[in-house]
This record gives sequence, structure tokens and C-alpha cells, in this order.
Amino acid sequence: MTHVDPVCKMEIEEEDSVGTHVHEGVTYYFCAEVCLERFREHPDQYLGDEAYVPPPPEVGEGEKVQYICPMDPEVISDGPGACPVCGMALEPKVVTLESGPNPELVDMTRRFWLAAALAFPVFALTMGDMLTGGSLMMRWGSLINWIGLLFSTPVVFWAGRPFFERAWASFVNRSPNMFTLIAIGTGAAFLFSVVGTLAPGLFPESMREHGAIETYFDTAAVITVLVLLGQVLELRARDQTSSAIRQLLGLAPKMARVVRDDDEVDIPLDQVRVGDLCRVRPGEKVPVDGVVVTGGSAIDESMVTGEPMPVEKGPGARVTGGTINGTGTIVFRADRVGRETLLAQIVQMVSEAQRSRAPIQRLADRISGYFVPAVVFVAIVAFVTWLAAGPDPRLAHALVAGVAVLIIACPCALGLATPMAIMVGTGRGATAGVLVRQAEALERLEQVDTIVVDKTGTLTEGRPALEVIRPFAGLHEDDVLRIAASLEQASEHPLANAILATARTRQIALARVSAFHALPGHGIEAEIDDVHYAIGNAAMMAHVSAPVDIVAADADALRLEGYTVMYLARLNRVVGLLGVVDPVKQTTPEAIAALHAEGLKIVMLTGDNTVTARAVATRLGLDDVWAEVLPTGKLAAVQQLQRQGKVVAMAGDGINDAPALAEAAVGIAMGTGTDVAIQSAGITLVKGDLRGIVRARRLSRATMRNIRQNLFLAFVYNAIGVPVAAGLLYPFTGTVISPIWASAAMTFSSVSVITNALRLRRTQL
Repeated sequence: MTHVDPVCKMEIEEEDSVGTHVHEGVTYYFCAEVCLERFREHPDQYLGDEAYVPPPPEVGEGEKVQYICPMDPEVISDGPGACPVCGMALEPKVVTLESGPNPELVDMTRRFWLAAALAFPVFALTMGDMLTGGSLMMRWGSLINWIGLLFSTPVVFWAGRPFFERAWASFVNRSPNMFTLIAIGTGAAFLFSVVGTLAPGLFPESMREHGAIETYFDTAAVITVLVLLGQVLELRARDQTSSAIRQLLGLAPKMARVVRDDDEVDIPLDQVRVGDLCRVRPGEKVPVDGVVVTGGSAIDESMVTGEPMPVEKGPGARVTGGTINGTGTIVFRADRVGRETLLAQIVQMVSEAQRSRAPIQRLADRISGYFVPAVVFVAIVAFVTWLAAGPDPRLAHALVAGVAVLIIACPCALGLATPMAIMVGTGRGATAGVLVRQAEALERLEQVDTIVVDKTGTLTEGRPALEVIRPFAGLHEDDVLRIAASLEQASEHPLANAILATARTRQIALARVSAFHALPGHGIEAEIDDVHYAIGNAAMMAHVSAPVDIVAADADALRLEGYTVMYLARLNRVVGLLGVVDPVKQTTPEAIAALHAEGLKIVMLTGDNTVTARAVATRLGLDDVWAEVLPTGKLAAVQQLQRQGKVVAMAGDGINDAPALAEAAVGIAMGTGTDVAIQSAGITLVKGDLRGIVRARRLSRATMRNIRQNLFLAFVYNAIGVPVAAGLLYPFTGTVISPIWASAAMTFSSVSVITNALRLRRTQL
């Protein structure tokens, strides 16, 4: 349901409200914390006749296009406009390929060109007077002032109208921002000039030149033009931050070739349904996610994984929408369409990450809260100081200094420093197969010193294979396999799948089991033909009182070779050993070496026996290994490392990894893993490859370095610009900054921050 924020009058959906407040039995909803706080302080101030605005009627079907503020993402509106908190132009919350021209950019561009045309004569007359040593003012002073009034009025009040509207909103909402300073500065210069033109007699003789007052119409007009230029450049640059999302959206084809009733038809992508058979010919894009049914080909998945090498696909292999087919033809069954496809989820995740806030943003937010009042105070001090102790004409110098301080101290650069870098950085990560769900995770990853990795599915392929069967007590291999597979047929454990796969390959018939009982982390016990059997690890054997000493040598030999050993017991005697191995991913050694080069300590967690785990860890060169860890123990392991002062990142792919992923400073999910793990993590690696952690780490460092550079630019700019504009250099050099130059510097500061952020698009990961 749609409500109206009683403070800023912005429409807001109930689910998007940041909070509510009940006043005299009526519940009010708010788009931003600042609005909620102001309402709580003075509710009666906002409950006049215009406090209630009925919700707009529903128009047609489909979703509304919502708009959001890049600096204050809690501000959401159903239409374009300006943010009531910072005054910046809102932009579409969801980027689409069909997005038309930015209405704010179109409007600001039109205002800029018309303002520039009208301001040019005023500026030209001023420059001409300066070049002729003031002779123009001496002869035509009153006429020049009237020309300035005529041409600058539409510039200030029509072209600059959005700035005054946003300044007024900042006063109403008690949220001073850059437009507050611009409106005060240009308004003061223009008002002074109007009075000087219409009633020059109000000023002392010392301020007149041949009966005319020196006015600042050129200052007000040129400042407006320069601020408009800054808005145009900023809006264009901000538009480029969405290029990564548009690039991802552009990967999906418009049509899909569906096989139906022995016929093939091309249909729009949004008409593809789960279960449809789709044919992809050489060179075409895969339309949606699915599983190959027939055919084979090498598919280029670099656009979603960042890996340049094509991947061979055959029957049973998964394909991803947006990837490019090679030279073969495949037919696959669609199992994820629309918003469920990986590409759609990537776009959604990137959009949400770009709106999230990194902790470092809090510093800029706290400073911005005091910045504008401090600038106004400095401007007043500068005005009074020049008026009291400056050279003649004092009032003119005081006005110039005060306006210059207000104009040069633009807080926009400070506010944009973090959001722009986050938007560009997360977009760059998406094109390299690194999906950031939260900006906080991107910031914390830079500080991580310990990586905890699950073995199965993270270091290894996650597809264990049964390679060794050792029968005892007079049994044959097939007997051991038949009993083990029969016990495991109700289990979904990866080791069970390996045993069942081998039984199917050998065409071994399974027996019916009864009295089935599973012990998580240990194994299974059940009865076959009224005989009690158990399969699992040493703890399971202890549970059924089956000693493992007689087969210990065989089991240890297998573990030293990296096998996971499972015991099979009949009654209370071990009658077989099964050796299962999960192949290490080909990319894992390279990833481990790169992580070590980053100075990270790598700890492996596994439920495997200690000997097996250490064999794998030694082969990979890991720093530490925690073996025989139960599913519930992974969370405790992460907590223990954190108590030791480590900044821990956890990488995993299973449901049992979700609590540890959520507990770690940074949770890193393999994109090949479960949805629960992905939702619990702050970063997802699309490829499910540990090399993605290296890319994520480099992205984190580059983004945080860029944010610090932006903050440095913003702080240094104001630290130098404000005192100079106030006249600090005048006693030493006689230098005074014109408000026009202050406006140019203000524009440059905002554009420089955005331009620096855009450099992240070229970061090598």
C-alpha cells in the first residue's frame, strides 16, 4: 500500500518505509530516518490541511518504476525528482536496457545552454570593462547594470530555479546541503545587484563609480551556469556507473528457439517456461538456465564467470542464460526462467550492492551533518571581518568573500566519495564473476587475514568417486558394494552418491532395508534380511561396538593417499573398507598460491579423518587443517579463530556452511553451491572457483583505495578552498577569489571525485 511521508510529502510503499510513528491513533510512514526524527520532534508542524495526500490510483499492470537517491538510498520515490535530504537528482532504482533518456539530464542540459546564452552578454560586458580599465562603467555604468538585470534574471530564476527549490526543501526538512549554499550565495549576489541597480542612492558614495554601483549580476549568472554545467557532467558520469548492469542485461538474447511437438519456434524470452526444450545453434546465446539433454559444445561463460576458456558441455551439464555457444548444437531443458536465472539474480544482487553502504560512509555522513552549518558560519565570519577591517569598498569585498565561501564549499564531493566508488566497484566485480551483496563485505575483505575454506565443493570438485573397495571376513567386492549401496540409498550425502553411482555402473541390485537410522556426522545403521549393518566413520563403528583395530593399517594407508575411508560393519565386526576420493579442483593450487601471495593464512575445515585431511592439506600447502569437524562445528571453529584476534573470511557452498558464512567477517559462497549458502554470504563467486577470492580481494583493495582517494580529494579541496575564499591569502598576497572561480572549483571537485571512481571500471582483477 502506498503512503505519503508527512514531512517531505514523498510517496512511499509500506514495505519500503524505514519506520512508523503513531500520532493520535494514526500510523504515519516515513521514507528516511531524518523525516521520522523531525516528525517525532514536532508532529503538529507537519499535520496541516495538506498533510494527507491520497495514494495514486493503480494504473495498468506491471511494476512501477521507482527512483532512489545515490547518496541517501533510504529515500525512494515513485517518480523522478530531487532527494529531500541531499537535493541530488533521484535515479531509477532498477536499471533496464529500455531505460530512456534521463529526464533530469535532459532538463539540466536545456537549462545550461539557455543560461549560457543569456549569461554570455553579461559576462562579456564585465570582461570588457576589466580589459578597458573600467572605462565602460565610467561611461555606461547604469546601462550596464540594467542590461545585467535584464539578462541575468531569467538565468537565476528560471535556469537556476531547481537550485532554489531544493534549497527551500532543505530549509523545510532542516537538512542543509550543497543547494542551500548555492542558493544563499547566488541569491545574495543577485539581491545586492538588484538593489544597487534600482536604488543606488541607498549605498554610500564610496561604493559608486560615476553614480553607478558595481553589481554582481555576472557573478550570479555565471555561477548558475557553472553549477548547471557541473550537474550535467555529474549526471552523465553517474549514468556511466550503471554501465555494468546494462552490460549484464545485454547478455540475455531477446528470443529463444523452443522445440515443441517436433517443431521449432522462436518465441520471446519472457514466454519460455520451465520444462521447455530449447535448441541453441553455433554462435547463439543460451536464453535461460537449464540442463543439456542432447548434443555437445564448448560454451563461453566468461561474461558471468570472468574465466576466458570455453567450457565443454554435454548431456547432464548445466548451462547458463547469456553465455555464448561455440561450434556445436545443444538441446537443453529449461529449469530457471525469468527472475530465477543466474543472470537475473546477478543483476539483482549488483543493484542491491550498489545501494548498500560501507561502514566508511558513516564518517562522511557524520561530517556532512555539521559541514553546511559550519560553512555558513565561516561565510558570516568572513563577511563581518571584511566589513569591519577590509579595504574600501568594504561592503562589496565582504559580499564577495561571503559568497565565495558559500559557493566553493560544496559538500557534494564529500557525499559522492563513497557511493560512486561502491557503485562502480560492485559493477566491475560482477563482470569478473565476483558478486558483492553488501558494501560492508567489500570493505571488510580488505582487512581479512585468515581464510577458512570447506573442503568438499570448495577445494575439491564436490563430486566424490568410489575408487577402492576392500572386503574382509570372506566377502567379495560386490557383496560389500551391494550392502553399502543398500544402506546409503536413502541418504543424500555426497559420499553416498559416490557409492550409489558405482553400484549403478556395476548394475548391482540393491536390497530392502529396515530399521533405518542415521547419525549426522557419523553414519548409518539399518537391517538387511534381519541382519544389522552399519556404515560410516570410526565414531559410527564405536557406536555399534565394532572395533576397527584389525583393519587400521589398511585404513591408514588409504588415508595417507588422500582417500576418505568408510567402514562397513556386520553385527559388531568390520567386514569392508570403502575408499572415496573427491578430486581437487585443477584451479585450487593456483588459487592457494595467489592467496598466500596476498599474505593470507588458509585454514581447511572438513569432516574427514585427520590423516586424510592432513594429506590433502600437505599436498595443497595449507597453513592449518581442522579435521573431523561436525556440521555444527564449523560455526564454532570460525568463532574460535575470531576470539584469537583473526579477521576471518569463510568460503563454503553447503547448507551446513550457512551459519559459519553468516558469522564470519566476510562470508564467501561458491556460486555452484546451495541458495542458502549464497544468501548467507556477503560475496558470491559465480564460478565456484577459489581464484575468485583473489579477484574479490583485489577488488576490495582497489575500491577502498579509491574511496580513500575520493575522501582525500573532498577534504583537501575544502580545507584549502574555504580559507582561501574567505580571504586568508589577502594580507600576504593581495589575492581574493572571485565567486565565479569558486563556482568553477566547486564543479571541478564533484566531477573529479566521480571521474576517479569511474577508473575502477578498468581495474585489473
